[in-house]
Amino acid sequence: MASLKVLLPLLSILLIISSEMKVIEGVRIFTIINDCKETVWPAITPGDNFNGGGFALTPGQSIVFNAPVGWVGRIWARTGCNFDKNGNGSCQTGACGTSLKCKASGQTPASLAEFTLAAVDYYDVSLVDGFNLPLVVTPINGQGNCSVAGCDMDLRSNCPSELAMKRKGKIIGCRSACDVFNTDEYCCKGVYGNPVICKPTYYSNKFKEACPTAYSYAYDDPTSIFTCSGTDYVITFCASRNQQVCTYHDKKLVCGGSQGLKSLIGRWWALMLTLPLMVNWWIV
Repeated sequence: MASLKVLLPLLSILLIISSEMKVIEGVRIFTIINDCKETVWPAITPGDNFNGGGFALTPGQSIVFNAPVGWVGRIWARTGCNFDKNGNGSCQTGACGTSLKCKASGQTPASLAEFTLAAVDYYDVSLVDGFNLPLVVTPINGQGNCSVAGCDMDLRSNCPSELAMKRKGKIIGCRSACDVFNTDEYCCKGVYGNPVICKPTYYSNKFKEACPTAYSYAYDDPTSIFTCSGTDYVITFCASRNQQVCTYHDKKLVCGGSQGLKSLIGRWWALMLTLPLMVNWWIV
């Protein structure tokens, strides 16, 4: 039988590996980037792990947060905001009341990133509540489908006039048909409240053509919701197509793809295979 002295190094290695795997399983790293030419005010609900749910990001600025597995929430941008030193003010789009720190959902129109963090994460970008800024979610360091979700086109430039939200003659958002017309057909409610009856409309098709990996109406699930395991997320406002995105993970910069987790799993199994040999060596 192996002595306690012999087993201590083995137990130390297992604890280190277990700790590393627990970090990956228990925490998701969110990097939020403002690639717009103007300041945006990201909003997050629930926001306990995200600086209280609201803050400002100047052009080119980014910020990193950790969110626990079990977090279910949404992230969006507010535009045209003006807050005083006490965090009270107003926004042209995406406002969640009059506070910098959001405690409630944002006003339409707003492009939304939605997350359910679990053993397998679910995430999407939704334009069901309309559009105010291009928004892309890129998973990094994960395993599974792990597709990029979102909309990197600016729908304000070709928004149908009947959906356009304007301020001083400038289009600042593109509303949803449900928001404008409030009919059962456009809102997928009443007799239309199921995926069999509620189908894409002229307006949702316009959104889908421009942004094929974003929700365009309530039952647009097959091409709009994605899954990934053990991943970090980069949320980019005004993302340019095919740009490289990076996040700060495990004290180093990780960019693109999902090889980080795969390589770690490879190291885990390699170590598992060598453990019997190590134990035999220590015993001898």
